[in-house]
Amino acid sequence: MTTFSHISVQDVADFKGDVSIVDIRDPQSYANGHIPNAKPLNNDNFSEFVEQTPKDKPVVVVCYHGVSSQQAAQVIAQQGFETVYSMDGGFEAWRLANPVDTE
Repeated sequence: MTTFSHISVQDVADFKGDVSIVDIRDPQSYANGHIPNAKPLNNDNFSEFVEQTPKDKPVVVVCYHGVSSQQAAQVIAQQGFETVYSMDGGFEAWRLANPVDTE
């Protein structure tokens, strides 16, 4: 059975090499803030993502708190991607670990 792994916020921040970070939150949440270089992923663009992303490129799935991303990561892994991660704690953990100066 094809599956995914868990990855910490720090490991995502320290990731070396080419990686696809996909954000499965709603469009408004994504627009209000997201991980640098993360791309929104939803039902409308999922097929395009699967077709255009190399299967050997690691994929990190991000949601709000790291729960929904587990199901999405499993679905992505089942599409033949070799390395798929669900980011523990989701974007909220990322935001806490990487505060943005809003002044």
